[in-house]
Formats: sequence, C-alpha cells, structure tokens
Amino acid sequence: MDTSRLLRTTGTVIAAAGLLLSGCTAGGAAGPRDAATSSAASAAARVAAPPAAPPQIPAALRPYYEQKPVWRDCGVPGFQCATMKAPLDYAHPDAGQDVDIALARRPATGPGKRLGSLVVNPGGPGGSGIGYLQAYAGIGYPAAVRAQYDMVSFDPRGVDRSSPVECLSGPAMDTYTQVDQTPDDAAERTALVAAFKEFAAGCQSRSQRILPHVSTIDAARDLDLLRGVLGDEKLTYVGASYGTFLGATYADLFPGRVGRLVLDGAMDPSRSALDLNRDQTEGFETAFRSFAKDCAKQPDCPLGKGGPDAVATRLGAFFRQLDAKPVPSGDPQRPLGEALATTGVIAALYDESAWPQLREALATAMDGDGSGLLALADSYYEREPNGRYANLMSANAAVNCLDQPPAFSGPDAVDAALPSFRKASPVFGSGLAWASLNCTYWPVKATGAARPLTAKGAPPIVVVGTVRDPATPYKWAQSLARQLDSGVLMTYDGDGHTAYGRGSTCIDTAINTYLLQGKAPQNGKKCT
Repeated sequence: MDTSRLLRTTGTVIAAAGLLLSGCTAGGAAGPRDAATSSAASAAARVAAPPAAPPQIPAALRPYYEQKPVWRDCGVPGFQCATMKAPLDYAHPDAGQDVDIALARRPATGPGKRLGSLVVNPGGPGGSGIGYLQAYAGIGYPAAVRAQYDMVSFDPRGVDRSSPVECLSGPAMDTYTQVDQTPDDAAERTALVAAFKEFAAGCQSRSQRILPHVSTIDAARDLDLLRGVLGDEKLTYVGASYGTFLGATYADLFPGRVGRLVLDGAMDPSRSALDLNRDQTEGFETAFRSFAKDCAKQPDCPLGKGGPDAVATRLGAFFRQLDAKPVPSGDPQRPLGEALATTGVIAALYDESAWPQLREALATAMDGDGSGLLALADSYYEREPNGRYANLMSANAAVNCLDQPPAFSGPDAVDAALPSFRKASPVFGSGLAWASLNCTYWPVKATGAARPLTAKGAPPIVVVGTVRDPATPYKWAQSLARQLDSGVLMTYDGDGHTAYGRGSTCIDTAINTYLLQGKAPQNGKKCT
C-alpha cells in the first residue's frame, strides 16, 4: 500500500472497478490517441487559436507562448488533441531543453456565446487530465457549461503522455504494492525501507532528466503557458482534489491572469507533509465511520451490527488476519494481504455509491475470495488487466517529494508519530503513517515548502469543501478559503470526495452560475 497524499477525483479512482460514479462510467484511461475520423472535423481542428503573449511575459518565454497548436482528431469522437512545448527548466528557458505537454479539448457545442476555454484537472498528482476530460468532464459536465466553453485539459509534466516519470516495471510494481506497511518486527521494517529505496532508485535511473522539474510550481507555469497558447486572456479553471493546489498555486503566481477558478475538494498548502498525511488519515477515518454507520443498517453487512467502533474493530481484526495469512485473489502472484486489502477499502471510501460493492468485496474476502478487494486496489493504482500500471504512482511520488520536504527523517520518526496517527484512525493510522515514509529516500531534494497561498489581487475564487470528504478533509477547504485574498467558501454537507457534479443541485447551480455568469456564490454558502 502506498496511498499517502494521493488526491484525485472519484471518477479517476474506482471507475476501473465497474462502479457507476455520479453518472460517469469510465475513469482515467483514455482511448486511442491519434486515430483519424472525419476529414471535415480534422480541418476544423487545425484552425489555431490566436496566441496570447502579454507584454509581461519574459522575452525568453515568448516563443513558447506564441506556439500555435495543431489540433487533430485523437480517436475519441468529439475530442481533439495537440502537443505544446514547455521549457524543461523555467529558470533556464533558453537552454534548448523542452518537455512535451499533451493537450486535449472538446470544442464548445453551442448554442450561445463562446466564453473561452475551461481547463479542468482531476487531481493526483499524477492523474491524467486527458483521460479525465475524455471519460468524464468533456461529456459529463453540465450541458450549459459545455455549450459555451471549449472543455480543455492536459497531462501535467511527468504524467502519462507528457514526458512521464517512470519508476518500476509492472511485475516490480506488483511486488511494491504488496509490501507490508504495518511492520511488526525489525525484518519487516527493513523490508519496507528497502522497498521505498528501490522505488526511488528506479525513478532516478529511469527518469533522471525530468525528475527535478515536475513540481506543482512547474505545472502551474505550464498552466499559464496553456492559457496563452489557447488564446485566453484569463484562466478559467476547475481543479479537483490535488488540482486545487495546482489552481491555488497558479493564482498565487499569476493573480492578474485569474478568471473564474473553482477549487473543489481543497488542499491546504500551509500544512506540512506530516500534517497533511495525518489530516488525510483522519479524513479516511471520518469517511469509514460514515460507511460503518450505513453498513450496520444493511442486511448484507459483513462487519456485523453495532456502532462504528464495533465495525472498525472487526475490520481491524480482519486486516490482522490477512497480515498473517493472505487469501487467494484469483491471481496466484498477488494473494490478498493486508496492504492490498487496505488499499481496496480506501478506494471505495472515495464515493458513497461504492459502499454496496465494498460490502460485497469484504464479504467475499472474509469467505476466502479476495478478488473483489483486489479489483478495487487495482483501480486505485490504475493497474490494467495485462499487468501494466499507468504512471500515476510514479508521478504522484515525484511531485509530492519535490513540493515539500519529507514527512519523516526515518523509521524512528515514524515510531514517534504512530500514536498520533493511530488516534486519527485506529483502522488506517499505522499503515498511513508508514506510507508517509515514501519521500524520505527520494533522490531529488525538495524545492518547495508549506506556505499560505494568498493570490493577492485575484478576483473571487470559489473553494468547495465536503464535510465528510475522505481524502481532502473539510478543514483544508476552510483554511484555503481563508488564505486566499478573495476566497469564497462553499460547503457540501455530504459524503465522498469533491462535490461538483456529484448530485447536489445546490452546489451545481451555484458553480454553473459562477462559470457562466461570473457571479460568485455568497461566502459561507452551505448545500446538501
């Protein structure tokens, strides 16, 4: 299990497990990239947007802002793809070293006045924006929004189609995801540390060129480059989960270029890596207790009756059984042990619509068949049936480990923090504490640090928090809205990760009005 600070929308977490999530039936995987369709559509796609290179753009960067993307059909009906160049190192943009940033869009469908581009990001870090756009946002966002905006996304640098970070082979990732992250003795501690070191060394050997240049600040600069290449004077953007940190970073860097920004399922940039991981542990506990209350009411609850404490005790006991003796999963190389089972449960906590499947997966696992929980874990890690992994976990670690110094200096520091993590979550605390050790052995020193983001001078920025969000605790949204000079907080009193497009008419109406008319909701607005 390596779930530390993996922050993305529900549609990119468990769609591969066959769950129906808020009207979306597919997640992070995109279709074929370059297959041609109609010649008429291809011709229209090649009409480039006028470049936008404001006077304040440094001279060395102007050629990048003046790019004219060649849009082409890319195998998914209605969508077009292109590539833009970005400097590998923004501190030395004239060094002649570039990275390719993959782009995708779905042109505004009309009728009505076109409002420009709406850039969307699903989180991660490491989530494919192109996969998210093609599978959900480009077809699932409200029709009125899609009618007036070109829906646009990109794979951030280091992700999937954009100079991806690579670390381990598929078989090596299979081994890595099974490593025991609740070590009971010195040998298990040594094995866990060795696994983190092997992962980091794999990233260094396979991705040495890109590894120092995939921070969120780098991605935010790419986001402004994208704005310019699209021909938009201001950025209109919806970021979910980690995408809120990307959006807030952008606003702090370029407050004068902020248009309409929605930050849904917000991160708190002022929290240290240790605090973020501990807060997220508490968030998963909150979500689990909500699941436990519901499970105890269902006739098919495999964890029995009683309050959340009783349900949690039974789940903890089951995890310990799996730690001692994994059960078959249908894959002889990957029996269901504690690590994969915990990841499977965490995956299902992202969306309450997954609770019935989680009950079924737990029931079958307790009966000796771990295939259901393994499928949930595979969806979380974006593992394909052929054993190939998307680069989500590699990119996730690469970005997180650059953005902040590591949470822990070593195993002894984890030991000291274990009581606070177990207090935050008796079920998940130990595993998530040890998972927070992943950046300790990273080969590239962190270039960022925790700090408030104010975006002073920006127009209203809408920050959305869900009260029982498992991955981005509600208090993070409250904090980010306070930090931002023009932050406007909206609260969704519900379960699951993020709020927009997940069934709340109140949330959706307010955000649609903001995107289409520029009218921000009242600060403190609450929805159910």
